[in-house]
Amino acid sequence: MSLKIVVLAKQVPDTRNVGPDAMTPEGTVNRSALPAIFNPEDLNALEQALRLKDQFPGTTVQILTMGPGRAAEVIREAMYRGADGGYLLTDRAFAGADTLATSYALATAIKHVCPDVDLIIGGRQAIDGDTAQVGPQVAEKLGLNQITYTEEILSVSDSKITVTRHIDGGVETVESPLPCVLTVNGSAAPCRPRNVKLVMKYKRALAPMELPQGVAYEKLPYADLYAKKQYLRIGQLTTADVNADLSQCGLAGSPTKVKAVENIVFKAKESKVLTGSDEDINGLVQELLASHTIG
Repeated sequence: MSLKIVVLAKQVPDTRNVGPDAMTPEGTVNRSALPAIFNPEDLNALEQALRLKDQFPGTTVQILTMGPGRAAEVIREAMYRGADGGYLLTDRAFAGADTLATSYALATAIKHVCPDVDLIIGGRQAIDGDTAQVGPQVAEKLGLNQITYTEEILSVSDSKITVTRHIDGGVETVESPLPCVLTVNGSAAPCRPRNVKLVMKYKRALAPMELPQGVAYEKLPYADLYAKKQYLRIGQLTTADVNADLSQCGLAGSPTKVKAVENIVFKAKESKVLTGSDEDINGLVQELLASHTIG
């Protein structure tokens, strides 16, 4: 048995380095002003996919990411760890998408590039939004079963998958028919490191928009490799390629908007020792309510 797996991955701004220029005047995240990283829980999802590839010969793992040209780095990072390739979903019309517009774009792309997909795996949520909505919305738009908060894939057969998922107070074992969508927790197994041989193989893999044009392309010392080696070509898709409805993409298809992004650092200005008395506890609660920390 072999599987066709699509891993949903996102290049996210490093929220540990949020500054005053983190927002654009339009109320969207200014991604060019922040360092970009592989969304952490998407790496956990990638590891689950790669374990299935190790277990079932012939299994393919494709990465799907949406973003500007630099987001192709996420695909390369996945290929360095064992993924077979991927697709960069990129178009100005996708800019400013909320979870609804993002899930529409991803679902539309999956229908185009892998209509017979067996398993779609993504991280539980992205650190730049913390909504945990995109995975479930993709499942809904594709009409697939879904399992959220996945910790580990236990087994896969021709017709079903068995996983453990985290719930309040413990862990439960769940079965689902294939195909289905999984979202994976950050507490799942961490992703394996880069493989040196794969880094050497894929370090020059590029999406079309990353390639220089005209004479500059001809002067590349490795330009001839792209004509000879298909694995160096990262797929690139636009709204036209996936026949997307523009009214459901980007800002046009996003009913929610980001109001502000702030980096909040808690600093202790003073300390107070409290006893377990009702009076002290009541006083603390009143202070927290007055400062709008709670309530």
